[in-house]
Amino acid sequence: MSTAAVRTVAGWTLVPLALAQFICSFAGSNMNVMLNDMSRDLGTTVAGIQLSITLFLLTMAALMVPFGKLTDNLGRKTCFLLGLGIYGLGAVLSALAPGLGLLILGNSILEGAGTALLIPPVYILVTLYWKDLQSRARSFGLVSAAGGIGAAMGPLIGGWICSAISWRAAFVFQALIIVVIIVFALSLKDPLPADPGRPYDVIGAVLSGAGLVVFVAGILLIDSNAVVAVLLLVAGAGIIAGFFAWIRRLERRKREPLLSTALFADRTSNLGLVTQNFQWLLLMGISFLVSSHLQVVRHYDAVQTGVIFTAATVGILASSLAAGRLVRFIAQRTLILVGFVLTAIGTVLLLLVGAVPGGWPFVPGLLVIGLGVGVMLTPSVNVVQSAFPEAQQGEISGLSRSVSNLGSSFGTAIVGTVLGFGVGQRAGGYVLAMAVLVVVAVAGVVVSGLLPRVAAPSRSGAVQPNS
Repeated sequence: MSTAAVRTVAGWTLVPLALAQFICSFAGSNMNVMLNDMSRDLGTTVAGIQLSITLFLLTMAALMVPFGKLTDNLGRKTCFLLGLGIYGLGAVLSALAPGLGLLILGNSILEGAGTALLIPPVYILVTLYWKDLQSRARSFGLVSAAGGIGAAMGPLIGGWICSAISWRAAFVFQALIIVVIIVFALSLKDPLPADPGRPYDVIGAVLSGAGLVVFVAGILLIDSNAVVAVLLLVAGAGIIAGFFAWIRRLERRKREPLLSTALFADRTSNLGLVTQNFQWLLLMGISFLVSSHLQVVRHYDAVQTGVIFTAATVGILASSLAAGRLVRFIAQRTLILVGFVLTAIGTVLLLLVGAVPGGWPFVPGLLVIGLGVGVMLTPSVNVVQSAFPEAQQGEISGLSRSVSNLGSSFGTAIVGTVLGFGVGQRAGGYVLAMAVLVVVAVAGVVVSGLLPRVAAPSRSGAVQPNS
């Protein structure tokens, strides 16, 4: 494809890509404000709906690397459209679900798998269409902003739809957005040809996915069965270790593994991946914790809960859109560091209002957290993606999104586990869970401070600014 053609296509390519990231992030948070309505209608418990949310995020994390690798074999456009179709089917099944079982199939499994298939092409195409750092940062800024806004607006939009119509209509809304994205995506041009004959590491795909599922399952069971939980955590860690042993074996035999170990040789990229994991752990963990606390403990309805979360939406929108411009003047390391500092301050503010009556005291903390998360989403993604050439974009995109979604899974799993330690959803449980998130935010400050002040030129040819 000529440079002129790429520029023409790139001008509108962001529309379906940003919408796709928006709706997938929306799906990860909108159910948080519908816990009471859904559990009552489906004849289950709040814990059952929380399990569905966690399984959705876990499915994404477990399949993101294997499906990211498929983009090389099937092509980026094919994977994108196939993922949209699977997601849309899952949304329809969720809307029609008579009980928790079909909800888990539609929302947790199909929507999760569809997301894992369609999200890696989003980040690959952004990297391929925008070559220089500043334009790529602006594009990642818009896509990341769409994701952050989707996660932050999920409670507001989902709450409004749930109260005005039904929680089922929220899934119909998702299906309709998917149709719109497909219409835009049909004219997408894939900058790289598909390579159906390229070897695919099936064993590596099974090991990587199984290891993550077993490990997170261990986290979920800590509060109910500590012995089984420990066994699962050890087993999950062992499977993941086996995965790395397997891919090293393939490389020694000059065969192509699911992930190249070279992806973990870049210190800056490794630190960037950790910051991505912490960002989404905090964003989804806070959304999950505050939403459930407002509804279950303070008896707020879906709309009231969503309105309070508008503060986070405003913060993410303002800072993430500005991040694409700020990267031209401020080092990426500085933006990530400032983002974590703001997020840590916001989590402390939320910790302090745990026993304060009313919902409005939560607004300042959510606003500060929104500002912090928004300002660091773009540079964290750009640091990682720009460190690798075009030939490795399928692998690094899958790994990057898997790490991010694993953070989302950790956020909901950890919060749910802490709430289960005797104090349940009461104020004491909220304070304890928020304290854990404060520790994660502080850890994010430490990790981002370890990013090098001056990054090496990226292997893709784009020179990184001082970071």
